[in-house]
Amino acid sequence: MKGKILIAKPYLGDPNFERAVVMVCEHSEEGAFGLVINQPTQHFLPDFFADINVSVPVGIGGPVEGNTLHFLHTRGDLLDDAIELSPGLFWSGNFEQIKDYLNMGVIKSNEIRFYLGYSGWGDKQLDEEIAEDLWVITSAEKDWIFSTDPKDIWSAALRKLGGNYKIMANSPVDPRLN
Repeated sequence: MKGKILIAKPYLGDPNFERAVVMVCEHSEEGAFGLVINQPTQHFLPDFFADINVSVPVGIGGPVEGNTLHFLHTRGDLLDDAIELSPGLFWSGNFEQIKDYLNMGVIKSNEIRFYLGYSGWGDKQLDEEIAEDLWVITSAEKDWIFSTDPKDIWSAALRKLGGNYKIMANSPVDPRLN
C-alpha cells in the first residue's frame, strides 16, 4: 500500500477525511501513516520558520499531531534520508538541507509540499476501512500533488479513473442537495 493514493468515497462519514486524497507513506502490520494532499491552509512556510524566505504553501496532512511538519517532494536526488514512495516521488528527508536548498533556489516551490499533522491508522484499521469499501485505491500521480490545485485533486483523481468514479466525482457534498 506504501506509495498508493487513497481517495475517500463520498459520504465516508468522517469529517477529517471528507473528500480527502491521502498519500500512503507507510503501511505495515503495526498500522499506516499518510498525508492528506488536498486540504490547503492560508499558511506558508515562512509563517513557521523565519529562516526560510520562499513562500511554499502548507496544507493539513491529517488530524494527528497537528504540530508536526511533513513533506513530499521530487528531489530525492538532493536530500539525505528521503524515502521514495513511487518513481520520482519522495517523502521526508533532511530538513536543514531543504531549508538551505529552498533559500538558494535549488529546490523550487513546485517540487515540494508541506503538511501539518498526518493521518494515522492503528493495527489493521486501514485494512478494515478498505474492506468496508470506504476508499478508492490508485497509483500516486505526482501531478496531483505538485500541479493540481489542492481543492480540485479529489474530483480530478476520480475523473481520471473514469467509469463510475467519474460519476462519483460530480456527487454533491450533501446528498440532500442532489
